[in-house]
Amino acid sequence: MRENDSIRATVETLPDKPGVYQFIDSSGVILYVGKARSLRKRVSSYFSKNQSGKTQVMLSRATDLRHVVVDNESEALLLENSLIKKHQPRYNILLKDDKTYPWICIKNEHFPRVFLTRKLIPDGSSYHGPYTSVPAVRTLLELIRQLFQIRTCPLPLNRRAIDENRFRVCLEYHLGNCKAPCVGLISEQEYNQQIERIKEIIKGDLGGITKHLETLMRKYASELKYEEAQKIKEKLEILSKFRSKSVVVNTSVKNVDVFGCYVAEGSMYVSYMKVVSGAVVQTYSIELKMRLEEEQESVLSTAVTEIRQRVSSDSPEIIVPYMPDILTDKIKYTVPQRGDRHKLLELGNRNAMFFGMERQKKAAEKSKENKTELLLGKMQKDLHMPVLPAHIECFDNSNIQGKSAVAACVVFRNGKPSNSEYRHFNIRTVTGPDDFASMEEVILRRYRRMLEEAKSLPQLIVIDGGKGQLSSAVKSLDALGLRGRITIIGIAKKLEEIYFPGDSVPLYLDKNSYTLKIIQHLRNEAHRFGINFHRNKRSSQMNRSLLDEIPGIGDKTKELLLKKYGSLKKITEATAEELEAAVGKKKAAILTAALKK
Repeated sequence: MRENDSIRATVETLPDKPGVYQFIDSSGVILYVGKARSLRKRVSSYFSKNQSGKTQVMLSRATDLRHVVVDNESEALLLENSLIKKHQPRYNILLKDDKTYPWICIKNEHFPRVFLTRKLIPDGSSYHGPYTSVPAVRTLLELIRQLFQIRTCPLPLNRRAIDENRFRVCLEYHLGNCKAPCVGLISEQEYNQQIERIKEIIKGDLGGITKHLETLMRKYASELKYEEAQKIKEKLEILSKFRSKSVVVNTSVKNVDVFGCYVAEGSMYVSYMKVVSGAVVQTYSIELKMRLEEEQESVLSTAVTEIRQRVSSDSPEIIVPYMPDILTDKIKYTVPQRGDRHKLLELGNRNAMFFGMERQKKAAEKSKENKTELLLGKMQKDLHMPVLPAHIECFDNSNIQGKSAVAACVVFRNGKPSNSEYRHFNIRTVTGPDDFASMEEVILRRYRRMLEEAKSLPQLIVIDGGKGQLSSAVKSLDALGLRGRITIIGIAKKLEEIYFPGDSVPLYLDKNSYTLKIIQHLRNEAHRFGINFHRNKRSSQMNRSLLDEIPGIGDKTKELLLKKYGSLKKITEATAEELEAAVGKKKAAILTAALKK
């Protein structure tokens, strides 16, 4: 690789201090942002050892190197995170987060409301989250509303409006769900004290609110206010039930962040858990796409910084599977080998693995869908269709010398057979071997019924046959007013010619094209499905023997005879005495008389 001389010269002058460096291309675009304990050592490593292919490509495009010196490694980590978010360099770790997670908002207003939201508005409101489960957020909000009667209305409750009696109490007050700050029944100071306790609950600290309620309960009991004390007791029970649902380890684990990791297919999946007093109070997971084969320790430090910023974590201890390359000041990092913290780490690693496997599965499904859409787009172009042929139906007739005439309809969705939607038809209105009239009948019946039942119509109809069958099918579409709304084609078997209505010149598709292969698959499926139905119908007719035509001989007698003799031939060879022993004198006489005829 040919290295840029100006960048090499810059590297030699870099300080041996923490900082952030940026590789920049000729147009001034930032290609990569990195952090380092020592700028000189880190950047020099790009030119002193063999690099991966992607790194070599990035270096070949870089024409300039810039750097920023900071006081410590923590500041380098934070600055790198900020610059990556701002500039989104092409070769940096890609944070893949395609969900809009819910947050709990404590609104910046007089007598704040507390509610779930997916939009973060920079209006001074306090946001807590993100949460990966909406039911979990709703459970938490329900707990808050059971403990504190906070308002839910959007009224502008400023002091002047309350003093001027602009509002009236609503139904929520009469139901006991609100203390009516709108008419001054609770002071703003007392209301805000409730909000502070709500913040403690949201952060997972139930100890403070529990002690407060216990003190209040004892106070009411000592004052003989037993009804008020009972209400406080009910709130304590609600808190106890809520706590019992999430305790997973020893309550001595007071306030820690747990980061589990799983690396696969060029991505690191990181699962975060916030643990307060032994209870998991918040979880969150992200995927980081590694573009330059970065070291896992470096990616983990980026993930820890990003997630802690997002969730506004102030936990003094972080549990990790291995030490990040750069540690945040005043934070204790722990790689546990045993005990409760190790169990938490194992849980975090499992969550990261499950999250990663789910993301990989969804990515594979999406890739498959994209490929299908691409192939259907090619089919749309080949057949000059206005829309993608996501829903295709194909028809085929089957009869032998005009007898047992049937037709088959097979359905493909997104290029794949939809077996449950296959249909077969007995031809009702046609006598003799008339494929054209049979096709006209089947198309009419099929789409008249779909119109009556308001079902979605296919984008493409394929007729197994040449111009004659296609013309018959088009007659039925004309009768139903569907001509022009559905693309319809015919395929002739010998030369695989594709016919369009009113066009005498056929279309010849590349024998290896996806379009022709799908049409052939449709035709073969329709033929197979029709032949099977036709064969079953012939078999049921052929199985009707002479016994079925004899009055007085029912199914049970027929079954008994066939079971004893095995065939009609052996029944005819049996003597009158043998038949009488098998089915009785009366039925034996009927059989003997009928067989003689």
